[in-house]
Amino acid sequence: MNTKTPAFESLPLQKDGPRGNAWGLFGKDDQLGMLNRLTPETTLAATKEIVHGIRIATDWSMDRPKVPCFNRQPFQQRIHHKAPRTVNDDIITLNTQTSTQWDGFRHFGYQDHKVYFNGCKQDEIHNSTRNGLQVWVENGGVVGRGVLLDYASWAESQGRTVSTHETNSIPLSDLKKVAEAQKVTFKPSDILFIRTGYVRNANSSSHEEAAAYANQPGGVSAIGVESCEEVLRWIWENEFAAVAGDQPAFEAVPFQSTTHWLHEWLLAGWGLPIGELFDLEKLATACKQYNKYTFFFSSMPVHVPGGVASPPNGVAIL
Repeated sequence: MNTKTPAFESLPLQKDGPRGNAWGLFGKDDQLGMLNRLTPETTLAATKEIVHGIRIATDWSMDRPKVPCFNRQPFQQRIHHKAPRTVNDDIITLNTQTSTQWDGFRHFGYQDHKVYFNGCKQDEIHNSTRNGLQVWVENGGVVGRGVLLDYASWAESQGRTVSTHETNSIPLSDLKKVAEAQKVTFKPSDILFIRTGYVRNANSSSHEEAAAYANQPGGVSAIGVESCEEVLRWIWENEFAAVAGDQPAFEAVPFQSTTHWLHEWLLAGWGLPIGELFDLEKLATACKQYNKYTFFFSSMPVHVPGGVASPPNGVAIL
C-alpha cells in the first residue's frame, strides 16, 4: 500500500459526499480505511521499538467504569457450573462501548447525511457485514508503532489542575508542547495515544460518585481533544493509522463542534479508528521511567462479523 496522502485542502475526496470525507482513497469498496497504512513494512519497523521487553496491557477491566456512561448496559458475568462435573463455563453480556473499546466504522456516521464510512447506509448495517470489525481481524488487527502523549503528567508539571470529568477541550498547541517536552516525533502509520488522567480519576471515585457522574442531568461531560479544523488537519498530516485515549470519547464531550466533530470526520469520513477508555496508567509510568514514549503495540479485536465496536485486547511492548 503506497497510496500518497492528498493535501488536507483536497478534502472532501468524493465531492458530492459529506464534508471532509476521504472516500475512495484506498478504493471505492475499501473497508479498512487508515488501517491500510499498517503494512508488513511498518510492522517490521515497529518491532525496533522493543528495547526492554516490558509488556503492558492497555485494556481497563471489562467491569469498569463502576457505572457505565451514556445509559449503556453494565457488564455481566454468569458462572455456569456444569455439575456434577468439576467444570465451569462463564457467560458474558456486555455493551462493547462500555469499557475500553475501539470504535469501528459502523459506530458513528455523518449525522446530517445519515451515512457511514465510504457511503455505507443504515440498512447495510442491519443487512450486511459491510465495515464490520471482522475486516480488521482478517487483516491482522491494529499492530504497529504506538506513541503516547502523556498530557496528564505534562499538565501537572506545568502546575495545572485539570478536571477530567468536566468538558475540557485540549488544544492542539498543548499536544504539540507535550510532544516537544517528551522529545517525540511522529512517523506515518503511528498509533497515537493520549493520556488525560480520566481513568486514574475514575478508579479513585466511589460507586456513589460514579453513579452521580454517569447519571448527571444533561448527560456526561468529559475531557478530550478539541474538535476543530486545526486538530483534524494535524491528525491528517501526521498520517496516523488510529488514535486512542483514556477518556470516554477521545474528543471533549458534549461535542463542541457541529462542523468538525472528530467522530464524524475520523470514523465516517476517513475510516480512522478511535480508541476510548484505554487504561494508560501503567504505560505512562513505564514510559516516564525509561524516558521512552514509543513502543510496539498490538491489538486484536474480537472476531465478530459486522461488529460495531470491540475490546482492543491491547498490549504495548517497550
